[in-house]
Amino acid sequence: MVNGEIIVENLVKQYPGNVLAVEDVSLQVKEGSIFGFLGPNGAGKSTIIKILTTLALPTSGRATVGGYDVVTEAEDVRRLAGVALQDIGLDPLMKPLELLSLQTRMFGASRAQAAQRASELMELVNLTDAVDRRVGTYSGGMRRRLDLALALVHEPRVLFLDEPTTGLDPASRRDIWEEVRRLNRQLGMTIFLTTQYLEEADELADIVAVIDKGRIAIQGSPARLKSELGNESINLAFDGRDMAEKALTELDGFATQTQLDRETVRLYMENAAEAIPSVVNRLRDVNIAPISLTLTQPTLDDVFLQVTGQRLRAEAQPAGALAADGEREKRGR
Repeated sequence: MVNGEIIVENLVKQYPGNVLAVEDVSLQVKEGSIFGFLGPNGAGKSTIIKILTTLALPTSGRATVGGYDVVTEAEDVRRLAGVALQDIGLDPLMKPLELLSLQTRMFGASRAQAAQRASELMELVNLTDAVDRRVGTYSGGMRRRLDLALALVHEPRVLFLDEPTTGLDPASRRDIWEEVRRLNRQLGMTIFLTTQYLEEADELADIVAVIDKGRIAIQGSPARLKSELGNESINLAFDGRDMAEKALTELDGFATQTQLDRETVRLYMENAAEAIPSVVNRLRDVNIAPISLTLTQPTLDDVFLQVTGQRLRAEAQPAGALAADGEREKRGR
């Protein structure tokens, strides 16, 4: 039965040299939901999205998109799903209606149908004011929205977005978020989103999965994943890693969960504010003085650090690092 659901069962992808890019991954994306897929570079997320969009074959296991098998019914998957990959390949000399009409006709529409659909899509992604401009004059955010429109020409039930806001400024990123929400809410579209921005997953996703070293490390709603760390955290910054490690040892037993993040100790617990005097007094007794103390709510960044041992900071990476994700998966970690 055709639907907007994505099901992955025991998926494995092995490259030459016994390199496992994906190892026994299973997940389910409900119809009409937004699914956020996170992971460090080389973790396997790009490989999985390539398999789900029929651009790569699995070594073993099974996956279906909208009820169609990605291997044996690949053509049906491609007609059901829209794909906007990280690298945008738009002809800078063409105008948007030309690109959209051409893409629509590739799916069998007549010239008149293609022209009508192109106009509808320009309105959908709020680009009607730039309809007569060549694509080469568009800003990064405008090109992302046009790329979304191209992925929607055949009215897909499922939309795959591979890091759709990487490299955009904060304002353009927010514009894309609004488009994604609108597609999901107004059209009931299932959206599978990979992202380098934890804030993006927190803002958009109903369910988040973190993949690490080819395996799903944790999965659940952003609210549930954050609540499992504790309602609040005490964050203690120290002048050096050695001092932070010593403080962590001295504070053993104070919190339900702890993290050491460079020179910062994080203590996750219920009623963390009430525990601050006890924490400060304990450190004072052993002559350890933090340079700052803050009280915060857990974030997805904290969850990611807890399960992978590293932070996901796309902004801090060089431009070429993100594009090399797939190559790192092939070579292994």
